[in-house]
Amino acid sequence: MRGWFRGASSRPAEDPPTHESEDFVRSTRMTAQTCPRQHQRTTMEISSLQPSLYTVKAVFILDNDGNRLLSKYYDTELYPSMKEQQNFEKNVFNKTHKADTDEIAFVEGMTIVYKCSIDLFFYVAGSAQENELMLMAVLNCLFESLSQILRKNVERRCLLDNMDGVFLVVDEIIDGGVILESDPQQVIQKVNYRADENPLSEQSVAQHITDKLAMTSNIMQSAKEQIKWSILK
Repeated sequence: MRGWFRGASSRPAEDPPTHESEDFVRSTRMTAQTCPRQHQRTTMEISSLQPSLYTVKAVFILDNDGNRLLSKYYDTELYPSMKEQQNFEKNVFNKTHKADTDEIAFVEGMTIVYKCSIDLFFYVAGSAQENELMLMAVLNCLFESLSQILRKNVERRCLLDNMDGVFLVVDEIIDGGVILESDPQQVIQKVNYRADENPLSEQSVAQHITDKLAMTSNIMQSAKEQIKWSILK
């Protein structure tokens, strides 16, 4: 029996090659031999059309002068240096900041979705073949989550005062270019949970103590009122 299992093949039976498949292989080999550049370009185009989990290439927030406030690039080969990233952001800003409504733009072979609020511009970038609806879902989730964290004050000064929370929101939505969450309520819950896990700063500790003392004072005052009314009865 042991010898029989050794002799048996575990590979599934393959269909006999057809004339069409033989012609495709023959033409592919001829293209690779006679025109290697065309063959390489065709191979890259086919690979770019394959579905991927890495939907988001970059996320960045600019002010109304085009200055960077926050940026995250998830494709390290796209714009490897800081200078290249800033040039790309300037190019995107120059082509989008005059728009009256939120739109979709195509810049440097990238699909860009964006939204403006007072003196802020929010951008989410994907490849040229990426689904705009997926990118727009990320953008809307980012904006709505930040709107809740900033208490509807989505403007430059308030954003800079809460950068820790802004980075937490971005990390909860996207990880390495992969979309993790598109529901703002879920993002807020996760951000609040992570904030509770982090150690309190000195200012936060003081505020926490003040809130606890105020709560204790209110409880004591309520207890005194209840005792007084019970005595009067």
